[in-house]
Amino acid sequence: MKGKNMNKYVLLFILSGIMLGGCKNDDAIMINPNIPSPDPSANVVVQDFMYRAMNTWYFWQKDKADLADDRFSNTEDYTTFLASETDPSAFFEKLKVSEDRFSRSSDDYKTWTNALAGISKSNGLEFGLVRLNQSDSIFGIVRYIIPNSNASTKSIKRGDIFMGVNGQVLTDDNYINLLFGDSDTYTLNMADIEDNKLTANDIEVSLTKEEGLAENPIFLDKIFEIGGKKIGYLVYNAFTDEYDEELNQVFGRFVAGQVDELVLDLRYNSGGDVNSARLLSSMIHGLHTDKVFLTQRWNAKWQAFFGEELTDNFADKTKAGTQLNTLNLSKVYIIATYGSASASELVINSLRPHMEVIHIGEKTRGKNEFSLTFVDDPQSPSYPYLFSRGREDKINPSNKWAIQPLCGRNENADGFSDYTSGLIPDELLQEDLANYDVLGDQFEPLLAKAIEDITGTTGKRSFEVKMPANLITDSKMFAPLEDRMFVSNPFE
Repeated sequence: MKGKNMNKYVLLFILSGIMLGGCKNDDAIMINPNIPSPDPSANVVVQDFMYRAMNTWYFWQKDKADLADDRFSNTEDYTTFLASETDPSAFFEKLKVSEDRFSRSSDDYKTWTNALAGISKSNGLEFGLVRLNQSDSIFGIVRYIIPNSNASTKSIKRGDIFMGVNGQVLTDDNYINLLFGDSDTYTLNMADIEDNKLTANDIEVSLTKEEGLAENPIFLDKIFEIGGKKIGYLVYNAFTDEYDEELNQVFGRFVAGQVDELVLDLRYNSGGDVNSARLLSSMIHGLHTDKVFLTQRWNAKWQAFFGEELTDNFADKTKAGTQLNTLNLSKVYIIATYGSASASELVINSLRPHMEVIHIGEKTRGKNEFSLTFVDDPQSPSYPYLFSRGREDKINPSNKWAIQPLCGRNENADGFSDYTSGLIPDELLQEDLANYDVLGDQFEPLLAKAIEDITGTTGKRSFEVKMPANLITDSKMFAPLEDRMFVSNPFE
């Protein structure tokens, strides 16, 4: 198997074939030299960037006829194709295969790449949207409030219900515009719910989205001592590598507290950085640098070039070189729901060949592919078009678009990756609108279920779900990252 160091060397060699005057090298993969240059007068700079990046990196490149290496032989045909969609986002959709649910484009790479670091324009309210009694009426349930946000200064908390915005009742037709439209300020019309009935309570909460809100994904960590067990509990809401050192400190506290059981709460974690998932898994299971965490599957041209499997083993250090703290567990309890996707699913799937994973909650989203972020920087010294913060001055100033296509699939050490319909829980338990409770309270139903499994005794009389939270969507699906699993630099 090829390890990380070998992979970095290989791609530096690939790049040398690109940088040395574009000379052909039979042993290297280059940006396809057969793609013609478009007519400069056609104003298709964005589409041209998208096409070349997708032809080079897209996981399903060989399955999309329009992305074939010999698809275009002259400038006229290529320009006509690029100009077939004046809206770059529509053009990007045209390059995708039908089964691709997750590749995305953005007209502002700065907003997008800031989101990779957990920085966004937000009011700090994270919520789910639920349909009321099979009608077209919709209401919101507050999941959590991001600390130091606008919402954190208002009288609103987890479990609160809202049924309208700016005096308009939420429906299928208006909720996107009212909650996720251009207006930075809106007023929530709050409500009470009982016996599956919503009642307006005349309470209003005004919220304003603010630039530069940084969300620390480590929402909560604590240690319970129950039934002779020391149980670590971590609510982790995104895989954001800027907080890897702080995450390691959490596990340092768990180790110092002699934690012997762990409940990892990923119920609202829709994904993020693959390396952060690898580090977290190593903190849970152990610093087994000889054990395979995942195997990468790339598109046909890249896979043929590498010739061998590309693997990531468990880690022993952060990117900064800090030794990881690890619990060395043989069993872990993970709370995961439909809100858990991509890197969250990766942790569950990649730990299973090595330890017992008890999944409590609901079926997960079902995303097993990883993405890379590309901008109009074809001469990047890492890889063509791959975004690098140190090269923002090299990005084509007339093209602010970015794309984040699916570039590969992650398999676990057993070769399993077939969970596109979601990972099935071992213990099925939905969140209950009638008993939402406080995150970190040992009687919150999903945490209480994990504690019951660990200790063998129950602190709750029943886990009957009276009002299941059957979500239609949530606020994270309208954030820049949505539910993506991305690799910052796949061969570091």
